Amino acid sequence: MEKISLKEKFARFSDHWNPRIVGELNGQQVKVTKLKGEFFWHHHEYEDELFLIIKGKLKMAFRDKTVEVGEGEFIIVPHGVEHKPIAEEEVEVLLFEPASTLNTGNIINDRTKRVLDKI
Repeated sequence: MEKISLKEKFARFSDHWNPRIVGELNGQQVKVTKLKGEFFWHHHEYEDELFLIIKGKLKMAFRDKTVEVGEGEFIIVPHGVEHKPIAEEEVEVLLFEPASTLNTGNIINDRTKRVLDKI
């Protein structure tokens, strides 16, 4: 049992849209990632996702609205809901989701990360 320093974990990488695992519990993974720019529309058939903003501001676009999420705030995207994360400036995000969650959901492309690094 060790404490985790999010500041130290975020300092270990600089790329975007590439989640890393920092913890696991009860079939869930705690991941950190940096986002910048726009992702693409996608959904997760079976997994809900929690996005906790550590630094910066994230816009989560849904087909009927866009929700801004700031530092210290989180949003839960229910499974099956199409969404598109948008980060106008770099955002540091903690993700909490089932271990089975593929970062690109129902879309497979060059941003798909099937195996994540543990840091």
